[in-house]
Amino acid sequence: MIRLTSMAMAFACSLATAQATPLITPTEAALPAASGAMATRGITRGPAIKQVSPQTDQPIKGPFDWKVQFEARGGEKIDPASVKVTYVKSPFVDLTPRIQSAISADGINFNKAEVPPGEHVLRITVKDSAGRETNSTMTLKVEK
Repeated sequence: MIRLTSMAMAFACSLATAQATPLITPTEAALPAASGAMATRGITRGPAIKQVSPQTDQPIKGPFDWKVQFEARGGEKIDPASVKVTYVKSPFVDLTPRIQSAISADGINFNKAEVPPGEHVLRITVKDSAGRETNSTMTLKVEK
């Protein structure tokens, strides 16, 4: 008979949770697509938002590391508290609370993201210290 101490049990639990973290749950993925067009603006002096990983032009398999880079312009600084990540479904799903610890002034670094197969549209909103806002949409194409 094997007996685990509380410390060994805590270590085993931490290993299990470190493997993959749901970015989007299967229940959220099953929601209907959002209707209407997503409005975006033209030229802006707001921060730049760029998906670094995974490559947006290739299908991906999970779990994967999701990395987004923010770049302030005009000598301003990114306001990490202003970052909002929304899963574009009907109704919209606010993913910000579940990735809060992965958000910094440099961007989002969410390791071992678990996402169900399918095409998933995310909208990221970020502001700089001057209050200039940028919205960007990204599509994750996840295969089985």
